[in-house]
Amino acid sequence: MIPYIRHQNILSELEKHEIAYVNDLSEILEISASTIRRDLNTLSEEGQIVLLRGGAVKLKTGSFDLPIQAKQLLNIEKKDRIAKYAASLVKDGDVIYIDSGTTPLMMMKYLKDKKITVVTSNTQVLEMLVETDITCIILGGEITKNLGSIVGPITEKLLSTMFFDKSFLGASGFSLNGGINTPDVREATKKDIVRNNSKVTYVLVDSSKMNKTSFCKAFNIDQAIIITDERNERLEKHAQFIVA
Repeated sequence: MIPYIRHQNILSELEKHEIAYVNDLSEILEISASTIRRDLNTLSEEGQIVLLRGGAVKLKTGSFDLPIQAKQLLNIEKKDRIAKYAASLVKDGDVIYIDSGTTPLMMMKYLKDKKITVVTSNTQVLEMLVETDITCIILGGEITKNLGSIVGPITEKLLSTMFFDKSFLGASGFSLNGGINTPDVREATKKDIVRNNSKVTYVLVDSSKMNKTSFCKAFNIDQAIIITDERNERLEKHAQFIVA
């Protein structure tokens, strides 16, 4: 197995557990402990994980966000189910916003036959427009290559002049205190502008992001409709949830 695939498999396992151990990863992934240690050292040097005492390891949180290539390998079935349901809410003639993030991006394959206008800050949407009836407007601004996202003052200024029937946002986490959150203040600002300018805002987040809080709060969880794959009674008391 090539190192890149091993690294993505390790990240996928760490997404499921707050903390993992070398021996556990070795057993789950059927890779020698020595190889796991080398891979963990590489991931630590890249800033993607934090090494702990006793052979433990966890994903790095706070100001860090996983690269888009890693995110695309995590929780694929859950994300696809959420994206498919979200796409079913879109009707011909709608003007919608598609956010950066893997789950909003996955909506595109279910939207290809609809006559709609898509405004997006997701650079990967461009690759999915072939043989569609979609009119696409891609925002200007600074491209963050590792996230496939467009951000910054130019993006925010453009968004402030646009209004949407529906918006579909991604997030790094959602919790009662942390709201809809992301490690990047620019992403948080962008999401809040879109929410303010949308008739209806949906946040597409799989259950691995439930009760997680990263650096920046974009807005409260009761300010949008959350589409996820698992119920949470505590959070449902404070926000509107749809389980796809």
